[in-house]
Amino acid sequence: MKLTRLPGVAAFAFAATIQFFATSGVLAEEAPRVKFTTSAGAFVVEVYPDKAPKTVANFLQYVRDKHYDGTIFHRVIDNFMVQGGGYDAKYWQKPTRPPVTLEASNGLKNDLGTIAMARTSDPHSATSQFFINVTDNAKLNAPSPDGFGYTVFGKVVSGAEVIQKIKTTPTGPGGPFTSDVPKAPILINSATVEKKS
Repeated sequence: MKLTRLPGVAAFAFAATIQFFATSGVLAEEAPRVKFTTSAGAFVVEVYPDKAPKTVANFLQYVRDKHYDGTIFHRVIDNFMVQGGGYDAKYWQKPTRPPVTLEASNGLKNDLGTIAMARTSDPHSATSQFFINVTDNAKLNAPSPDGFGYTVFGKVVSGAEVIQKIKTTPTGPGGPFTSDVPKAPILINSATVEKKS
């Protein structure tokens, strides 16, 4: 599943943005959280079933099924996004469940630090692949860029430095891809739903 390359802003204030959301009460206290432990470090995303119920249920089921364990970030574009969740370290695409219905018109925007579902040109084709916006990508918001948009369903709430490391990693061709693949593979070792304290 591939997104069209879009221009982004040069400035990167990811850590400050995440700190703001984590401390300002903007994020829902009871929203589920998922911790990704990667070869570049760990980060945590918070997801919003009240905004994107089908997408969140789909994502959390992949987490519980351990689908993401052993997958890579196969597409990294600085000042745009980092994408993963579909391929293992040998570039084999993992089997998926049926796609989920698009929920892009839920009020959430493809802003810096948000997590969204990747899809093909079919708006209702998202399965397991996700991307994290590393800049404000207004051109991905519904109804852009194709009349449908991309479904945002959560936000990174800790580990901004890990996303920073991933987004700036050197890239090139790899596996079936002609560009944007990290030259040193970035592996998702595990993704787990965090237990509430």
